[in-house]
Amino acid sequence: MFAEEIKKSLVRVIRDFGVFGEIKISLEHPSDLAHGDYSTNVAMELAKKQNKNPKELAEEIVSKWKDVGLPDFVEKVEAAGAGFINIWLKFTALSRQLTEVLKNGDGFGRSDGGKGKTMVVDYSSPNIAKPFGIGHLRSTNLGQAIYNLSKFCGWKVIGDNHLGDWGTQFGRLICQIEIKNQKSKIKNKELTIEDLERLYVEFHKDLETKPELEEEARMWFKKLEEGDSEAKEIWQACVDISLKEFNRIYDLLGVKIDVTLGESFYQDKMDEVLEDCRNKGLLKESEGALVVELPGMEVPAMLVKSDGATTYLLRDLAAVKFRIRKWNPDLIVYEVGADQSLHFQQLFKICELLGYGQLNQFVHVSHGLIRWPTGKFSTRTGETIHLEKVLNEAIERAKKIANKGVNNGVAIDPAIAGQNATGRGEKIAQAVGIGAIKYNDLKQNSKTDIIFDWEQILTLSGNSGPYLQYTYARTQSVISRSNIKYQISKTQPKTQNELNKITIQQYNNEEIALLRTLYKFPEVVGEAARTYSPNLVCNFLFDLAQKFNLFYDKHRILVDSSQQLVGRRLTEEQSHFRLALTIAVGQILKNGLTLLGIEPLERM
Repeated sequence: MFAEEIKKSLVRVIRDFGVFGEIKISLEHPSDLAHGDYSTNVAMELAKKQNKNPKELAEEIVSKWKDVGLPDFVEKVEAAGAGFINIWLKFTALSRQLTEVLKNGDGFGRSDGGKGKTMVVDYSSPNIAKPFGIGHLRSTNLGQAIYNLSKFCGWKVIGDNHLGDWGTQFGRLICQIEIKNQKSKIKNKELTIEDLERLYVEFHKDLETKPELEEEARMWFKKLEEGDSEAKEIWQACVDISLKEFNRIYDLLGVKIDVTLGESFYQDKMDEVLEDCRNKGLLKESEGALVVELPGMEVPAMLVKSDGATTYLLRDLAAVKFRIRKWNPDLIVYEVGADQSLHFQQLFKICELLGYGQLNQFVHVSHGLIRWPTGKFSTRTGETIHLEKVLNEAIERAKKIANKGVNNGVAIDPAIAGQNATGRGEKIAQAVGIGAIKYNDLKQNSKTDIIFDWEQILTLSGNSGPYLQYTYARTQSVISRSNIKYQISKTQPKTQNELNKITIQQYNNEEIALLRTLYKFPEVVGEAARTYSPNLVCNFLFDLAQKFNLFYDKHRILVDSSQQLVGRRLTEEQSHFRLALTIAVGQILKNGLTLLGIEPLERM
């Protein structure tokens, strides 16, 4: 990629300024193309260390760089502002990237940065006995995107769905089911996921007037951990009912996770972790509980409660040890809410102390919550919004918009509109509706909280999934209407030969803007994978879609004897180039949407 070659070249130049050791150079893409294709503040950073004027140092670096020779794909470099260095790429280099898109197709943007390395991504992890709530959308959605991006960048990735199927909450649920059984016999296997949620809410309401129920619930969970047949039968029914519902939602979302192992899977693996802690001298007794005191942390990490019940932390430690034995991963990434930050600080530190891995082998990718305007959702009070309800509402809204033939003010291309009447309408509405929900989540910085707002979540215009799907469909419509059936294999050499003969002045601003955007996609994908930030891909795709739609609205693409362009006929050579540009934009939109887990639609 251009960026890496620029950095290598610039490092060699900076060495002549008395800089030793590691040199880190950051490159950015200026928002204003007048400032170049890349910009770096390395002179400003270096000036601080050497007590020099940053602007003068930038000019010296630029002069030296020109003397030793710029990379062959760089047109020019300039010192600018208070000490920035701006870099312009040659038009022939940009044109070669267009050819690369056409050549590599679905593989454009792929890299091998993670080749030979293994990553486990822990994501989704819904709780048994509760319907899939909107709150679990973020971990599922973001986790799947991180999985896709990492795999696209060469990692061997294992997705692990660490189900919440163990813990004191099951003592409460079993307790409530038993109370109901005493009043009126119920068949555990005939309960629905909604019944289980209702029973859990009822327990907490009853607890307000009967605090003794908490002790009874603890007793039931202790019986479950000891293998009591009655407790285990009720628990297994809850698990079976829940898994059936979860898989139905995953199918609707288009999510497929490699491994599903609940916390209960680690029941027989926890004693080994406790023994490891004892052997390392970490385990201490505190008021009847077993804890690990961690340096720099006021709150000790509890592994076993005073009543003998195990904790989530102990089960997570057992999961880490299992994953290391089974997959020997270089990284274990947890996509879990920000409210679990302390838990993961304790988990990672204990893993380091036990020798399970180094701190840099564990990553917590935290996300903010989806909230009511009045606060956090709570299953205990029955306020959770079920994800399926949101998805179905989105699909219904997408149907209405498709029937109108208008995407919230963006006129549907005549060649696209109405095609959903062929019986594909339901499938298209589902892809558009679910794409809207997914993209609304992914375009946000994952660390921020999202206030639950129907209109914002389900908007089908502007910076949205449907807007990108619509733009992709528009590119496919152009390709399908082409009088000349260009094949990508034929387009590559012809396009490159034409571009080598034409100067940049012969292309319009909209074409140039697209050429100066296409090449960034592999860099954006690599950065998004490295920083676990799918929103970077969203930002890029939205920018690309806007530029293409401006190009589409202002210029003809296909040769048509009845159409004129600025007082003259559109030549076949011009049409061929614009069609190649359209194919490339469509390909990148398709690749990006696929990485985000959103279905690219050839028709809308």
